[in-house]
Amino acid sequence: MTTNILILKGSPREKGNSAILADRAALGAQEAGAQVESIYLHGLDIRPCDGCDLCDAGACIIEDDMQTLYPKLAAADAILLASPIYWFTFTAQVKLCIDRWYGFQAHHWQEVSHKQFGFILTYGDTDLYTSGAINAIHTYETMCRFLESKIVGIVHGSLDKVGDAEKHPELLQQAYNLGKLLASEKQNGQ
Repeated sequence: MTTNILILKGSPREKGNSAILADRAALGAQEAGAQVESIYLHGLDIRPCDGCDLCDAGACIIEDDMQTLYPKLAAADAILLASPIYWFTFTAQVKLCIDRWYGFQAHHWQEVSHKQFGFILTYGDTDLYTSGAINAIHTYETMCRFLESKIVGIVHGSLDKVGDAEKHPELLQQAYNLGKLLASEKQNGQ
């Protein structure tokens, strides 16, 4: 059974460090037999949630690029979110996308619950705490608890300059391994 993995890249830099690691995770997943689709969020028109609660009728009424993402999110067995840390958490691109998952509440979140999740975080500071990456991790943990979903892994590292990810073979390997894990979780019945 092929695992369907959706990778959402949240950096405004298409070739930034989190994107490089996400691409390495995609390679690991593909080599493990998964079908992978990567989406660059910064290039999409995703507007903020209006809080209108009209999604109670079954779908979000905001006509933007989230309309193409909803079926992809629902079809995914695993979701990988990759983001640099901006102002002590993940980027606005990731936040906008996740906020719009609220549209799934009409169906009691069933389209995005019980999935496998992976996370990639990069930051210019020295560690999880001083960079604020810990705030992103706490948010992801809370989100996954709410969705009754499993966090398969989190890859994170201090990468200050564009392209630094290429100079850190240990992080590239961790990202590759995360992709393989995301691909194998469903195949192993987990």
